[in-house]
Amino acid sequence: MSVTAERANPVPWLSAPRFIGRAHELELLTRALADRPAAVLVEGEAGVGKSRLIREYLKTTGRRTLVATCPPYREPSTLAPIVNVLQHSRDTIAGLPLTGLAGALRPLFPEWAADLPPAPEPLDDPRASRHRLFRAMAALIDTLDADALVVEDIHWADEATLEFLLFLTSRPQSQPVGIVVTYRPEEVIDNSPVRRLAARLPAGPARVRITLQPLGPADTAGFISSMLGAESVTDAFAAFMHAHTDGIPLAIEESMRLLGDRAHLVHRDGAWVRRRLDELQVPPTVRDTTLERAQRLSPPAQRVLAAAAVLGAADERILAEVADLAADQVRAPLAEAFAHGLLVEPERERVAFRHALMGRAVYEAVPEPNRRHLHRVAGLALERTEPTPLAELTHHFREAGDTARWAAFAEQTAERAIRSGDHTTAVVLLHDLLSAVDLPAATRARVARTVATAALARSDAVDDLHHRVVHALRAVLDSAGLTRREQAEIRNPLGRLLILQGDADAALTELAQAVDYLDHDPFSAARAMTYLGWAIAGPWPASTHRRWLRRAANVAGEVRSPIDRMSLTGDRAAALLMLGDEAAWDLVAGLPSDAATGAERRKVARINANVGKGALMWGRYGEARDHLATALALAESEQVARLCYSIKASLADLDWFTGQWDGLAARVDDLADADRDRPVVYLTTVRLAARLDAASGRSRAAEQRFQLALDEAGRLGAVDDMMEPAAALGQLWLAEGRVADALRVTERAMEAIHTKRIWLWATELAPARVRALLAAGRCEEADVLVNRLARGLRGRRSPAPRAALALCRALVTAARGDEARAAAAFGRAARAWDALPRPYDALLSREMQGHALLAAGRKDAALDLLSEVRTGLGRLGATGAAKRVTLVLREHGIQARHWRGGRRGYGGRLSPREVEVVRLVVAGKTNREIAEQLSKSPRTVEGQVHSAMAKLSVTSRTTLAVAAVNAGVLSEAED
Repeated sequence: MSVTAERANPVPWLSAPRFIGRAHELELLTRALADRPAAVLVEGEAGVGKSRLIREYLKTTGRRTLVATCPPYREPSTLAPIVNVLQHSRDTIAGLPLTGLAGALRPLFPEWAADLPPAPEPLDDPRASRHRLFRAMAALIDTLDADALVVEDIHWADEATLEFLLFLTSRPQSQPVGIVVTYRPEEVIDNSPVRRLAARLPAGPARVRITLQPLGPADTAGFISSMLGAESVTDAFAAFMHAHTDGIPLAIEESMRLLGDRAHLVHRDGAWVRRRLDELQVPPTVRDTTLERAQRLSPPAQRVLAAAAVLGAADERILAEVADLAADQVRAPLAEAFAHGLLVEPERERVAFRHALMGRAVYEAVPEPNRRHLHRVAGLALERTEPTPLAELTHHFREAGDTARWAAFAEQTAERAIRSGDHTTAVVLLHDLLSAVDLPAATRARVARTVATAALARSDAVDDLHHRVVHALRAVLDSAGLTRREQAEIRNPLGRLLILQGDADAALTELAQAVDYLDHDPFSAARAMTYLGWAIAGPWPASTHRRWLRRAANVAGEVRSPIDRMSLTGDRAAALLMLGDEAAWDLVAGLPSDAATGAERRKVARINANVGKGALMWGRYGEARDHLATALALAESEQVARLCYSIKASLADLDWFTGQWDGLAARVDDLADADRDRPVVYLTTVRLAARLDAASGRSRAAEQRFQLALDEAGRLGAVDDMMEPAAALGQLWLAEGRVADALRVTERAMEAIHTKRIWLWATELAPARVRALLAAGRCEEADVLVNRLARGLRGRRSPAPRAALALCRALVTAARGDEARAAAAFGRAARAWDALPRPYDALLSREMQGHALLAAGRKDAALDLLSEVRTGLGRLGATGAAKRVTLVLREHGIQARHWRGGRRGYGGRLSPREVEVVRLVVAGKTNREIAEQLSKSPRTVEGQVHSAMAKLSVTSRTTLAVAAVNAGVLSEAED
């Protein structure tokens, strides 16, 4: 009979586990942060060891590192993690080499006001305000001589913090501080900025993504052994622990400590094992282990744990007060909690749970009435601290159910967020307050007005928060006790929110009800009337919009501020341009192109941007470019990023129309990525990408993008934005013989023009609609439409719609069978397009002229003209149309002589960039792989592949590779 040697006493304590199984990840982190700039993303589930990896890095390098942690507060707080770590990094900023830009930090650091420069003037654009704040924050971090900034748990971060991290990682050449962020993928929602941060993190030696996986069985055994003085554990014990903890280090450690507390660990035959292997079940969650261990503490220590769970992180004084202990009575309970591994030793004099999951487990175990009491005590204690922690006070008084204090601190927190350009945080805080509490009427009206204004400022994005704000505002308007003025001050921004939402009829109703009760505020009244004068939404005819604009002009005379009057005049001019009203140009002539102050320059930039867009619609391209260039210079000088994107989108539109297509696809991609959350810019890029697809012969891709643009314009209620995608879809479907579909898609848009009586909008739509009617045999309707268009444009100096009118007349003439007269009419249309200039449309008109000449029996003239058209289309980059003309020429025995698909400068030869792409095609790379290797967009690569195919007269990637090798193109390029 064998004798088993077993220690009489179980292990009295367990040491902290060694750093096991993460050597490779630590090396990656260390190597990345050794270079500058560096950006590291550490991801993994809760308890897997992200924070431990960071601690080991700090221990091994000894570099100065700022470590911020995002608290799991329900209420967001603008840049709270960054602000907290900077506040605790030094007592004063006196002596730091700060510039005047640092004045933007005053709302976030009121305790440093004496050492900060004066606050800069406010900015109208919230993104500009936030960008300026980010620059100031980054400059402050740069002066602190830190090697790295670590931000843990960014899945809990407020939007401003995430946007700030995006800002930091987007300045690779000037970022002296390494950036490390940790997060849990399972906590990240689909549209979270965390995903944008992860997606935008480029590859490279100092751009690293580290994914931490659970420990394997062998590392689990080593982990357990390290807690037992490096003594052995049995294979069965290690396997059991791995199976029941999934290899999560935190779960392993907590389970081991619980086994030690229960005296279920014994030393047998030279190795540690679990007593009663068949009977004991390891708790399935960290929560169970945490609570069981907490219950073993003394009552004072348990009170300290409950207080710490409510506070999150706090100094000993606040912790003692919330735990109802005297200052000299808290040390022993704290030591007890430290010894049991539940709380960690103070860091910067703040006590916290060793892991957030532990704190959550204890918090949820506290009975609801006790929690409310503790939150109230915490709030009252924190009220007396300096600087006042507004976000924490909002959180505590909300959870305590103290409505008055919650409302007061929520409004203060929101005000600070708005001053910092973080309007989303303000909206979330105030919407929560407005929706959950029955506030006094005056407070309700004030909060509703603020949340509506903040919602307008946060972005043009129509998301769930936007809809919830609209619902809350309507509920406030339906409540009792509001005066007519208070209702008007809510209806005014609500109407603008409804315009963004696409509910045009409701928007106009709200604004119309508001204006008569805004007489105390002429500027707001005139601005509301001007919105009613904008024709982009609603069912009203142009005459109704003009009446509102006349009222706006009358009220604007009562506005005292010259800059406000100028702003209203600019908005009215832009609205009149949208209506196709010649009177707009008289107003435009009196508008400034510069100003003295930053605020005025931003307004002038916005006005010129709107006028430039209007001139673009009229087809007055020279004036459009002048106004847009002025706007862009001012917007860039004032760093109004949001407006810059909008102006660049309009300039891209202008370059498309005027035939400046080189590099346009890449610009479109950059614009789409830069401002994807803003529908105005995003839809412009979608339409531009669709045009490029159509011109290159990628009909299916063009159809999908134009359909997206049409659907989104309809959803947003942007009537003017429906015209081009409806027209383009009609043209594409007519080319496929889908006449009924072309009639349907153009009919709705044309009805909108008839209703609004704004024929300026018909430039793209009228030719498509006329073609569809003629294809359906409805020639009389086509005649009527052309005549209405002619009457609608009478007396207007609008070159683009007039060129479209010339094209429509040519189409009708061709349908009557008079080919000779049709050829002459298409020639007139081409010259009208040339005068703008719009070279692509001019070439397409000449293509139709060539077909009319062929039908009229003038073959030589037709083929000469079509040859010129093919060359022009090729130089422009319109490969799809060029191939179509080439097929016609080949049918008549004419082969390509000069152009084979390339752009100006290389003729039929591949350009160096095309050679570079083709070489990778030969190597078997996909377009996406090529794009990543060459740092190009997939669309740019796709265009270069298609261009190379056209030049080498092939139709597939395989034949392209063969043709390139056989022709010696690649070897010539290497020589």
